[in-house]
Amino acid sequence: MGYNDLFRDLDHSASVQAAGIRRGYGGPPARTVNARSGLTRLRCASLLKPLYAWMSAAHMPDAEQWRRHAEPAVVYSSNADTLNLWLSVGPRVILDDLRERTGVAWTPPNGDPSRFGSVEVAAEEVATAYAVLAQAAAAGDPVAGTVLGWMGDVVDAQTFGARDALRSPKAAVKCGWYGSPEETCLRTHAVAVLPCGGTRVTVVVAMTALPYVDAHAREVYRDRIGQGLPVEEEHEKVSGALLRDLMATTLEELGHKS
Repeated sequence: MGYNDLFRDLDHSASVQAAGIRRGYGGPPARTVNARSGLTRLRCASLLKPLYAWMSAAHMPDAEQWRRHAEPAVVYSSNADTLNLWLSVGPRVILDDLRERTGVAWTPPNGDPSRFGSVEVAAEEVATAYAVLAQAAAAGDPVAGTVLGWMGDVVDAQTFGARDALRSPKAAVKCGWYGSPEETCLRTHAVAVLPCGGTRVTVVVAMTALPYVDAHAREVYRDRIGQGLPVEEEHEKVSGALLRDLMATTLEELGHKS
């Protein structure tokens, strides 16, 4: 299945992106792929939490305090712990450090910089940043290695089947999912770093913002969010199959071999 097949029947209001990177010393020539239908940038919906954790470590002298918030931010996608890192270090500091380290420039959201999940990104930027994280971990960066290890511990219930779609049970994965009250879509995103050995790395990213216009369903969704209840099942129903197909197609286009 190719991207055209996946995009052909999308609703006109849907936005979908996919990107992948395969590169590394001693491996085959570097290859990048990306495809997009709809908006050029999407809210990140927690997809960047491991990167925030990576960058915040240098600014928190108490390593145990950093770990106490960074680990659940990555492994369990804890918003409260991510917010602690985001505000303790500062959005501008974290994003500036990411730009210096990865070459990818993101800006805090307009209006309310405390909303870490409202940073707008493109899939190819996400793939680039995670490729730098993965290669830093391979080269011995202890914080990058720890963060990547936590991504490997993310439970399957929060991965939307990404590891199965990529046929890589040991892949490091982080997903983001949310639907703001002012939006008529659900955003469901995923990034996976596949084990390759050495400094070689393969990264696959899929991002979706699909229509979610049923008034009753949206009311139930908002109520569950307000009660702190999980909503992954609703995102799976709306976006899960497409998200997995995008990731599998991207991996095929990259020519990745285990």
